[in-house]
Amino acid sequence: MNSQFLLAAAHSGAGKTTVTLGLLRALQRMGLRVQPFKCGPDYIDPIHHRTAAGTNSINLDRFMMSDAHIRQLYNQYGSAADVGITEGVMGLFDGAKKREGSSADIARLLGLPVILILDANAMAYSAAALLYGLKNFDRKLTIAGVIFNFVDSGSHYRLLCEAAEDVGIRALGHLPTGDSLRIPSRHLGLDTTDADKAIVAAADHIEKQIDLAALLAATQITPGGAPAIQAAPTATPSPSPATNKKILVAYDEAFHFLYAENIRRLEEYGQVSFFSPIRDRYLPFTPDLLYLPGGYPELYLPELSGNRSLLDQISAYANANGPILAECGGMMYLGRDLQDAAGKTWPMAGVLDIATSIFRKKMTLGYRTVRLGGLVLKGHEFHYSQPLGEYARSAAEVCNAHGVRIETPVFYNPRLLASYAHFYWGENKDILQRLLS
Repeated sequence: MNSQFLLAAAHSGAGKTTVTLGLLRALQRMGLRVQPFKCGPDYIDPIHHRTAAGTNSINLDRFMMSDAHIRQLYNQYGSAADVGITEGVMGLFDGAKKREGSSADIARLLGLPVILILDANAMAYSAAALLYGLKNFDRKLTIAGVIFNFVDSGSHYRLLCEAAEDVGIRALGHLPTGDSLRIPSRHLGLDTTDADKAIVAAADHIEKQIDLAALLAATQITPGGAPAIQAAPTATPSPSPATNKKILVAYDEAFHFLYAENIRRLEEYGQVSFFSPIRDRYLPFTPDLLYLPGGYPELYLPELSGNRSLLDQISAYANANGPILAECGGMMYLGRDLQDAAGKTWPMAGVLDIATSIFRKKMTLGYRTVRLGGLVLKGHEFHYSQPLGEYARSAAEVCNAHGVRIETPVFYNPRLLASYAHFYWGENKDILQRLLS
C-alpha cells in the first residue's frame, strides 16, 4: 500500500463512518485500489464499506484475535491495494478495558498514522484544546491530519483551521451539516440503495472540500515506520478445500451479520452455498453444516414464520442430528417463537426450547468468552431482544471482557451450538472442526 491510515474521533457519532465511506468512494473514482478495514467486532459498517469500495472490509479486533493474526490479515488483504483505510471504533482511546483494543491500539500495532474526524458542531477555537489532548495523550501515535465534520460555513472552517494550526495538526478539509450525508438507519438491513446515495453525496463533497493529495502524501508509510507489507500467499482466492463438505449459510435481509474471514475459513472445509430463509421454501440440499448468522429476523416475522415448509425442514434436519451453528438472530429463528415489537407472537422452528422477544427492547452489548469443556470461543453480543420466560441453562461458562461471569443463553451439544454471541473463528477453527468432524 502506498498510503495507509486509520480514521478516528474523540467519540462515537462524530462522523467516522460517513467520512470513511466518502473517502473509499472518492479514492476509488480516482482509479485507486482501496482496501477497507474496521476496528472492532462491528458487522454493519463493513457492509457499507463493501458498498462504497466494492471489496470486502476486514475486521481487526484485539479481543477476538491475536496480534499476529491481525498483522497477517492486514498484510494479506492490503498487499494488493494502493490505499488502506481503517475505520476506528468509538473514541480514539476507548477500549474494552480502558484503552485495550481501542483504535489507538490498532494504530500502534500496525504503525498507522491517524486522521482525526472532529465533530465541530457549535465549536470554534476550543477545538485546539481537544486536538492538543488527542495529539499528546500518546506521543507514540502519529496524528497526520484532521477533517472537521458538521461545519456550518466557510468562516467557521477558517476558525477551526486556525485552532488546528496552533496545535500543529494539518487541517485537510471539512464536511457540512446536512441530511444528504446521513447514513441510513442500521435497521435497513441489506437495502443499501439509500446508503449508496449518502456515499455518493459524501464522495462528491470530499472531492471538492478535502485535499486528497495532501491526505495521501501525509499518510505515506516511510521505511521502518510500519510492519513490512508483503504479498501474502493466501491473498488470492482460498486454497482447495481440505474436505468435500457441503456448507449452507443463511443470507438475506433477515440474516447477514457475517465476518468475511469466517466465510473464507468455511471455504477451507468444502463448498459454501447460500440460501434465503425469507424466500426459499426448502433447503437446496442437505448440508454437512447449516450456519444461521445474526441479522434482523424481527423485521421479517410474517415472511419467516409463514415459510412453514422451510421451518419444518430445518426442524427435521436438527432432529436427524444435522450440524447447526446459530448466532443471535439465528438462535432466535431456531426457538419456539419470537415476540415482535407490538407484542404479537410468531412461531419459529422449535428446535430450541426458548422464546425471545423484542417487545420491551433492552440493549445487550459486549465481548464474550464462552467455555464449553475444553472449547474456548471468543465473540461479541449486540442485541435488543431478550429471552422470554425460562430456558434451559447450559453448562457453558460465559464471561465478559473483564472476566466477570454473565448469564446468557447457550445451547450446545456435539452437533449444535446456538447463542446470542457472534463468534469469530477466522483464527481458532476448533468449533468448525468439532461440528464438521
